[in-house]
This record gives sequence, C-alpha cells and structure tokens, in this order.
Amino acid sequence: MSRINELLEVRREMKERKPAFLRQDHHRRKRIGRQMRWKKPRGIHSKIRHHLKGRRKMPSPGYKSPSKVSGLHASGMKIVNISSAKEINNIKKETEGIVVSKQVGFKKRFEILKRAKELGIAALNINIDEHLKKIEDFVNSKKKEKKETKDSKEKPEAKEKEHKQELTEEQKKEMQKKEKDKLLTKKV
Repeated sequence: MSRINELLEVRREMKERKPAFLRQDHHRRKRIGRQMRWKKPRGIHSKIRHHLKGRRKMPSPGYKSPSKVSGLHASGMKIVNISSAKEINNIKKETEGIVVSKQVGFKKRFEILKRAKELGIAALNINIDEHLKKIEDFVNSKKKEKKETKDSKEKPEAKEKEHKQELTEEQKKEMQKKEKDKLLTKKV
C-alpha cells in the first residue's frame, strides 16, 4: 500500500507541473475556445508542431501518470459507479469506493447512501452524512408543503360555514331570494 501512496504523490506532483494543453489559435477563433478538446497542429509552418522554444507544449506520453495508479481516486481507492442499492453488496470496502451515479433520483440515492453507511463503504463524490441530512430535510419540507396545501383547501369550506352562521335573519332572507331568482331565471 505504501508503494501506491508514493505513486499517488508522484501523480499529484506531475499534475501540478503539467501545462494546460490548449489548441493552436484558440485565442483567435471563438468557436475553438478554451474548452474544446485537443487536436494536433498540422500546419507546415506551425511553431507548436515544430516544438519551438517558448511555444505551447503538446501532449505526450511523458505527462502520463504512473500506470499502477491510473484510474484510481486521489485517496488510492478504485472508483466504482453505483446506480442501485443491490450493487453495493459487491464492493470491497478496503480497496474500492463508490460514486453515486448522476442519474439516480433522491429516493434511490437515499437508499444507496444509507446502505453504504451501514456497511462502512466510502463515497468518493459526496459526504454521506451531509447528503442524507439534506435529503431528509427536503422530504420533510415537501411533506409540510403538501400538508399546508391540503389544509388550505379545507379551510375555505370551514370559513363559509362559519360565515353562514354569523348571518342575520335579514341577510338569510336576501340570500334565499337570490337563490330563488337564479332558479326562476334559469333557462331550460
């Protein structure tokens, strides 16, 4: 394990020194931009292709990280993408860590993280405790909103009942007259 930790440290140092491999003329053409992927310069007069001093560096195998640690997380664990709670049972918690898929919804994510916490498996892309608390708060707030909307639908009926009780006899007679007029004027 100490050998892997040494190689991880070497990889980290190499990444710090590695230049940003920007495409030739990215600053001249908006469509290329800084985020476009690398393409090898092919022009016959290209200064980058000729490796002239002071020009941008091109990607080469020398910038590659050590093969023993390529694909490993910075913690030294192998990354395993998880999209269901059943997949957690196949994980070796000493050497592998989980990354919960982006496409997983709140319910499944909650189940996966709960199961991972029970088994003591590390989640590499999120903090398990914080995320579980966040999901619980979200679910509770939704339940509270749902209850409030349900109560608000029931309240107008209760208000009408109270309002009818408060009416005086004169107002009641007027209401009855209006209802009769509606029935009489109703078209058949």
